[in-house]
Amino acid sequence: MAVAVKECLELQLLEVEMLLSMFPKEGEIKLDEDAVPNVQRYLGGAAGALPPRLEYSIAIDVGEPKVKVELQVLLPHTYPHTAPQLFARSDALHRQQQLQLNTGLASLISSLDSGQVCVYEAVQWVKDNALPYLENSKISSERASKEVSVKETLQRMWIYSHHIYRQELRKKIFECAKKLNLTGFCLTGKPGVICVEGLRENCEEFWRVIRYPNWKHISCKHMENIETEGSIDTIRLFHAFEDLQFQAHGDYGLRNDYHMDLGQFLEFLKQHQSGHIFQILFGVEGKLSDK
Repeated sequence: MAVAVKECLELQLLEVEMLLSMFPKEGEIKLDEDAVPNVQRYLGGAAGALPPRLEYSIAIDVGEPKVKVELQVLLPHTYPHTAPQLFARSDALHRQQQLQLNTGLASLISSLDSGQVCVYEAVQWVKDNALPYLENSKISSERASKEVSVKETLQRMWIYSHHIYRQELRKKIFECAKKLNLTGFCLTGKPGVICVEGLRENCEEFWRVIRYPNWKHISCKHMENIETEGSIDTIRLFHAFEDLQFQAHGDYGLRNDYHMDLGQFLEFLKQHQSGHIFQILFGVEGKLSDK
């Protein structure tokens, strides 16, 4: 048995030398620097256990433009009388395509006669047969990417505050909405109402920013999430972020304690398909006065 193993190891070294001559570029074959010397020492009569099994990988260029497919090779001590363990992998392959490619590779190896080195045949088979799997993987990726890219979620937040007066606060609201590409409006006065609509993560960032550090009299009364197959811009109710200026009544003294005309506000909401929000914000059903 020992003689048979030595003959197998000699054939393995000869095959490795052949492969190194066929793939001379740096990185084409990855082989531990101690692997071959360990086998050579054993074949030279060094005492001790069998050397570690030869293990290496070969980078194979497939198709145009070139795609790398790596063939990982692990040789039993009795290879080529025992089949090698081969596995082809590529970052360009999905798991299913990779499984199918390796099933075909295993079928090739099982069809070959025992006793003949076959790693180069495996390399050639991968080079000749991997392209359809790569193309199928690319098509699947493009299809999945297209499906993901067209799905977007528009979020619409309806925010209520006891009042909004301060200029620095209003400036912060408008700057943040513009930065995050949000549309909607800010109704200044008492009560104060803000509506923002846009990408969900942008609305959530807006809500985080304007509440900081401690805006006590504010709450998000209602939130809508609408998924669309196209751009969210097609389902926005507002085309800009507006500064609502309605006729006000009340005390214009130092406290600026004035109330917005909620009738005008209700009319504005109905013009933007949002009349139902009035009751959510104020707890009463909105009614327009007869004119």
